[in-house]
Amino acid sequence: MLEAKNLNKEIYIKKIDKQTVNIKVFNNNILMAIVGEFNKNLSEIEKLTNAKVFFRGNSITAKGNKESLSKISNSLTFLVNKYLVTNSIENSDIVYSINNDMSEIAKSKNKDNVRSIDQIIKTPRRSIIPRSKKQSDYLKALLNENIIMSLGPAGTGKSYLAVSVAVTMLMEKKVDRVILSRPAVEAGERLGFLPGDMKDKVDPYLRPLYDALYDLFGYDKIQKKISTGEIEIAPLAFMRGRTLKNSYAILDEAQNASLTQIKMFLTRIGENSTLVVNGDPSQIDLINKSHSGLLKSKKILKGVKEIKLIEFDHNDVVRHPLVSKIIQAYQKNTDDKD
Repeated sequence: MLEAKNLNKEIYIKKIDKQTVNIKVFNNNILMAIVGEFNKNLSEIEKLTNAKVFFRGNSITAKGNKESLSKISNSLTFLVNKYLVTNSIENSDIVYSINNDMSEIAKSKNKDNVRSIDQIIKTPRRSIIPRSKKQSDYLKALLNENIIMSLGPAGTGKSYLAVSVAVTMLMEKKVDRVILSRPAVEAGERLGFLPGDMKDKVDPYLRPLYDALYDLFGYDKIQKKISTGEIEIAPLAFMRGRTLKNSYAILDEAQNASLTQIKMFLTRIGENSTLVVNGDPSQIDLINKSHSGLLKSKKILKGVKEIKLIEFDHNDVVRHPLVSKIIQAYQKNTDDKD
């Protein structure tokens, strides 16, 4: 985990007039990362703010209305800080910094308030930072609590953050094993009719976990850990009867698990272990949705202070901005029917 660095010597923002602001970035490496190859990052900023952005020397000049200039100034301040911590700027950082309120990060001189930068998980392929207050709380829980339950819509980083923490702790030898599990809920095709052995039959249900692992740590490194048994990816049914010691275990898509299955998973906890239960109550794939144990478990366990509960909403979505709007639209339709 790293802390944000002082920006005072790296960026200077000057308001030229009501429609123009000039931003000087004194570190060429940071400047080039912000501009992007063939100015692609500046083009993205223009598209997202409806402003005109020009680059010359060590200066970026923006022309637009008050709101767009404020967004650009705060965005560039965030991006400079992001580069100082991670040595990289990705397209998702551009989109995030424009579509979210960066004003507190831009104004704050107290690193404890710069929550999107002062927490970071560095993996071999990318650096992971929390993108909202709830993601920051979630990351803190993943690093410090023994049992964590997170509920919320798709795109809020529930699985991605949990996987990044789990495997990082494995690489740092803080745990001996990582177990990633999901209920193998059938969706149209019976497992018995799918070709191949048991691994071939269940792998399609576990593919999102593989995708997160490969994206963060690379194919070869993950395959080696899987072959040695240090990373285990298995259906939830395979957890019965086990006690997990020195392990980090994640139950993903828990909305498709029954109350009995979630209880079974949580009671596997052993010495020096962390268990994470993730799910989206709005995406239950069970034939009888009332059989989902996620919300029931939340209600039953809410009084257990040792279990940390994080509830995300559409404001925490970090995928394409349209995802948040889609979630809100569906939620409104559900509310209207109620």
